[in-house]
Amino acid sequence: MRPESGEVLHFSEDPTITRFVPHVAATAMQSKAYVWAVDGARAPDYWFPRDCPRAMAWTIPTTSAADREHVLGPGGGDRVHAIEHGWVDRLLSVRLFAYRLPASRFTPIGEPVSHAVVATEPVEPLGPPEPVGDLLRLHDGAGIQLRVLDNLWGFWDAVTASTLGFSGIRLRYARPRPDAG
Repeated sequence: MRPESGEVLHFSEDPTITRFVPHVAATAMQSKAYVWAVDGARAPDYWFPRDCPRAMAWTIPTTSAADREHVLGPGGGDRVHAIEHGWVDRLLSVRLFAYRLPASRFTPIGEPVSHAVVATEPVEPLGPPEPVGDLLRLHDGAGIQLRVLDNLWGFWDAVTASTLGFSGIRLRYARPRPDAG
């Protein structure tokens, strides 16, 4: 599920949204109200239940061969997503929808690389929401490894210390870090 030319996507478990109104999320790091969406490159970051903690890594031009091998593994493709065991049933059963929105209403946000696009005025979808479907098949079709781990923190620490591109979403819902000893 990716946007077509001239579109961005907003993923939601709510299939009844008819108008997106800018708001400041409770967990926002900025005080400005936005409507949030993603382009095709970042759409896979949202092929999950909304609150599912996930750690993601992908190759970028400056990724070292050693980091690629260490984090992605041999023959591992260019991207990996990791979730915890406790979220597998929800991943398999969630009804996720994609709203197609006009890209012309949005501007990139994030430094040094954009991680999303935002609008500061209300936006109406270009049509009804589309069911995203089987999230495992979506990952498979995109060539993205999907790992299921007991705990995300070891993977996250390896990813953030590497030369890979990475993103972590809803990590506050991840299991606690294992005791240091």
